[in-house]
Amino acid sequence: MMNIKAKPIDFKLNEYLNKGFELLKKDFGNFLVAYIFCMVMSIIPFCGLLAFGNFYKYCRKVNKGEPANVGDIFNFDDFVPYFIVQLILIGAVFALYIPMFFIIPFAGAAGEGNDVPSAMLLFMIPYMLFIFIAIFIVALLGFYMPGLISLKKVYDIKTAWTMSRMMTKNNLLSIFLFAIVVGFLSQLGILLCGIGILITMPYFYTTHYFAYEDAIQQIEYDEIKEIGLKNEF
Repeated sequence: MMNIKAKPIDFKLNEYLNKGFELLKKDFGNFLVAYIFCMVMSIIPFCGLLAFGNFYKYCRKVNKGEPANVGDIFNFDDFVPYFIVQLILIGAVFALYIPMFFIIPFAGAAGEGNDVPSAMLLFMIPYMLFIFIAIFIVALLGFYMPGLISLKKVYDIKTAWTMSRMMTKNNLLSIFLFAIVVGFLSQLGILLCGIGILITMPYFYTTHYFAYEDAIQQIEYDEIKEIGLKNEF
């Protein structure tokens, strides 16, 4: 594998939306089965992120015209890095909630009689808002981590996190808009008595695949270009 040098990515929101739809049309039946397999695999503890990481690999094979098997969703090659990511996330969330064990008693002590709920709200609302913002920012900064792990095979979590932070630099607003648009479109299936979500949710992941694939190609292009320049000298 080449020495990896991350950089801010030229985020092409409209392109990802269009390509995600076109790829889905190419083989919708198998994409639907692959998504259902992801749901099944997500039932297994700590395998949810792994399942959708494998979904991105499946997208790559279909996009490149390579033989693709939906059964590969149950591949466990990348289990360890995704397991570590989930352990870190669980630990981080737990750490964020630790102060609540101290805030609640103090909030109760600050209130008197019927004012206890109001006192708790005075402390809890700002704190919960802080937790929401913290999780939201981390999710944006770590946007490219699934693609780096599954498609680029960056198994060192610290490296994947550092790269993702660099790649999202100056792109957080675009990624935020992408998340809103794709999230809205993928949830439209709920309007079709709920079952329609099986039709729209695969689109959520095909669009993310192209966001990851394009970012990786931008990095690799610069790596190849740099190697070529060095060889010329």
